[in-house]
Amino acid sequence: MQQFRIGMGHDIHALVEGRALWLGGVKIPFELGLQGHSDADALIHAIMDAMLGALALGDIGQLFPDTDPAFKGIASLKLLEVVRAKVAEAGYRIGNLDCMIHCEVPKIAPHRAAIINTLAGALRLEQNQVSLKAGTNEGFDAIGKRQAIACHAIVLLVKD
Repeated sequence: MQQFRIGMGHDIHALVEGRALWLGGVKIPFELGLQGHSDADALIHAIMDAMLGALALGDIGQLFPDTDPAFKGIASLKLLEVVRAKVAEAGYRIGNLDCMIHCEVPKIAPHRAAIINTLAGALRLEQNQVSLKAGTNEGFDAIGKRQAIACHAIVLLVKD
């Protein structure tokens, strides 16, 4: 087994009316939410894909298919716990997590500390092991036109 494994994750969801906006396990007050089968937390989805990818365990679509009614409306934090357990079962732990949220709205800065705290708690990490950045797409594409939010995550797994 390798001492270190690196994974990258990406997710994008459309902003729609009638849904709550969840990012990193935190409910963000906003008039739009993300469309999806679960709670559509694009940040947690990107993190889970990074973790699964680092160990070549597939992706969240394979593990939690959107055709399964058991995952309808489920909190992504619950799914993250399943993935965290798979990483631990494989004999690894997270060294650090680096995340990026791409959106024009809402502003992420007021929620940054809460998101980091929530993710660190869910993943059993220190807050200094979780990095969260946010940026806009300067008006370009669906994100820039305020129609979607995309998230990226990179994780370093360390052999226990």
